[in-house]
Amino acid sequence: MPFCKSSVLVTLSAAAIALLILASCGGGNHSSTFGGQATGTINTSLSDPATCTPPNGNFSHVFVTVVDVKAHTNANAGDNDSGFMDLTPNLHNSPVQVDLLGAASAGCFLAQLGSGTVIPAGTYQQIRIILLDNNANTTVANNQCNGSFNCVVLASNGSVHPLLLSSEATTGIKIPSGQIGGGGVTVPPNQTADLNIDFNACQSIVLQPNGQFRLKPVLHAGEVSLSASNSVSGTVVDSVTHAPISGGMVIVALEQKDSNNVDRVVMETMAGSNGGFSFCPVVAGTYDVVAVAINGNVQYAATVTTGVQPGNQLGNVPLVAQAGASAQITGQVNTAGASGGISADVAVSALQMVGSTLTTIPAGQMINSAVQLASVNTFTTQAGGTCAASSDCATYTLLLPAANPNVGAFVSTGTTYSQAAPPVNYSMDGQAFTVGSSAGTPDCTQADVQVSVPNVVSGANPAAPAINFTGCT
Repeated sequence: MPFCKSSVLVTLSAAAIALLILASCGGGNHSSTFGGQATGTINTSLSDPATCTPPNGNFSHVFVTVVDVKAHTNANAGDNDSGFMDLTPNLHNSPVQVDLLGAASAGCFLAQLGSGTVIPAGTYQQIRIILLDNNANTTVANNQCNGSFNCVVLASNGSVHPLLLSSEATTGIKIPSGQIGGGGVTVPPNQTADLNIDFNACQSIVLQPNGQFRLKPVLHAGEVSLSASNSVSGTVVDSVTHAPISGGMVIVALEQKDSNNVDRVVMETMAGSNGGFSFCPVVAGTYDVVAVAINGNVQYAATVTTGVQPGNQLGNVPLVAQAGASAQITGQVNTAGASGGISADVAVSALQMVGSTLTTIPAGQMINSAVQLASVNTFTTQAGGTCAASSDCATYTLLLPAANPNVGAFVSTGTTYSQAAPPVNYSMDGQAFTVGSSAGTPDCTQADVQVSVPNVVSGANPAAPAINFTGCT
């Protein structure tokens, strides 16, 4: 019997293969059992609110070509373990190229990857998204990548550059349970679940020392509601004029606490010229919304709205302009292995305390003589003259508010914000990942290192203590 797919990720029994073919390869005769198990259906979509388009970024397009999405009920399932379920059985023969910086549909999505796929009922705690190899011997409809299948297009001159992959085209990009809302996606018997994968393209592209671009995927996923209640929206305004901040850059981040009580960015977007922003779709849960702006020489303090849930409309979110220029915090990251310096990808974030939670504050960085705002800046360490002994290194300079956040707990009738007086303290946070890993595999003995930068003042250029990683591989 011929297969509808030329390759599969896992080895299945003959009986299971027969059932998989029946469920995935054609017809609408969907059984209510799958090898004796009750079944449900799942729809799979892709989204990406983007921040790296002009004027805040270098890219006009980021194209990736998706060839499959699979899921497993075991959060710790290995690459070759059995039990992976194919969520997009039609993609293998017809890969879909998606512009991650493209305009979303009315339903918030960039692409619908799979629809009505029958799988065993259960809670799926691991997802794999597989991209088409740049050297694959196949064709893709309306391919925009000039000889490859995954690429970036520079806004400055329209030039197309391949996006280098590692295992994204083989074992796939692993989305573990910690990056899935609620820890997993539940498919109830005889019901339908809607899975959305949020691909943060702007945090996923790393510029290599040789000028090439490499994919270091940053993704989150979760079950979403296909209704208006799946969004979070608001309008960013100047706290004095109550007008949108026109002519500047305004970034809004949707953040959620990790296991260490640090607010990490789940999604981020730019506010429009009218100050408006929207996150959509948003997985069920409780979030903090963090907004920051730079308008010419005017730096705004972060405004943090806590306790936000899908369906909430924040109304006007006021940003407070600080007196004086941004602070410029400089620092160095060092990575060392057992026998000397070793390269790693290090994501550097600036954190400020909000209540009892360290919260990520989007920071400006000088790129090609222009300031760009980002929640996380990623650097690949390499050998150089300024590195600590027996280490590879990278340096950074981040432009940050010399002011404490303006904080308020969300209230539907109108949130009240307040700002603490100085001192202004930051923690610079480094997270180390293996270079070339498909899903940001943590690296080094201690994969998350924080250093303190106290008493930050306007216009100052404080040097942060070095972020040192050891035991890197």
